[in-house]
Amino acid sequence: MPTVRCKICTTKFHAKPSWLKRGHGKYCSAKCQHKSRKNGKIVNCFICNTPTYKTQKALRHSVSKKYFCGKSCQTKWRNAEFIGPKHANWKNGRYSYKSVLKRHKVPPICKLCKTKDERILAVHHIDQNRINNKTANLAWLCHNCHFLVHHYSEIKNIFLEALV
Repeated sequence: MPTVRCKICTTKFHAKPSWLKRGHGKYCSAKCQHKSRKNGKIVNCFICNTPTYKTQKALRHSVSKKYFCGKSCQTKWRNAEFIGPKHANWKNGRYSYKSVLKRHKVPPICKLCKTKDERILAVHHIDQNRINNKTANLAWLCHNCHFLVHHYSEIKNIFLEALV
């Protein structure tokens, strides 16, 4: 049997003449054969700078042209990159009412009926300007009271008196 060298690791191994005749017998093991089929590149992770292998398809289809070693590094980058206007759900900062009240530690209690169930609480804009998200302009109301304040002027007056 002829002795040949592996094309990947250059170790010597015996190959059958019939393998060589058919164009086989180039690799000493399945591991080296698998390595030979890789046609991608090793690139550094954008976050932690760890070298990582990426296939040609992954290199071609990357929109940002930034590559990551895993989901944790990709998530760190996305959470830093896609905030504010770049976030998919961004609507000019208008829909963050609940978080504004929670950040300022306003207790979640309906101003009219004193309900404490957070599942039914909504945030009401006192001056009815949805762009004005200042804490002084926001108040907790349950869905029922919120509807009443918007549709009945007597209830709205009671609500305004309760705020003072």
